[in-house]
Amino acid sequence: MKKIMFICHGNICRSPMAEFVMKDLVKKAGCEKDFFIVSSATSREEIGNDIHIGTQKKLRQMQIHFSSRQAVQVTKKDYAMYDYLIVMDQQNLKNLERIIGKDVQNKVHLLLSFAREERSIADPWYTGNFDRTYEDVLCGCQSLLDQLRQLK
Repeated sequence: MKKIMFICHGNICRSPMAEFVMKDLVKKAGCEKDFFIVSSATSREEIGNDIHIGTQKKLRQMQIHFSSRQAVQVTKKDYAMYDYLIVMDQQNLKNLERIIGKDVQNKVHLLLSFAREERSIADPWYTGNFDRTYEDVLCGCQSLLDQLRQLK
């Protein structure tokens, strides 16, 4: 079983979007039992808050099931528990390293790196563009799933 944690700043926009997009992709691919997928934040700012209404609206529009949840912060222990810790941008990368230390096992990746793009996913909290965020998240998640299925 592959254990994946998606990580963004507050765990209310991009990382829960990635969590539920990935869960939808693995369900449609018939390999749900092969994955454990969650999301978390690098900051404490949104701890306890549910998914941003813009992310909820986009997921509904795309007919992707999601459930109410509370934002949580990534911990040092998560590094040992997960196979992949996938961040949305360079700042998440820096903040994650502050929490977990050096990535000696090569578990930390930018989501779009799986699509061979070394760029960040813009935060719709600031841009308001949940459509663009969804397109980037879907591209990254589909590429990640494709690569993980090839490893089987």
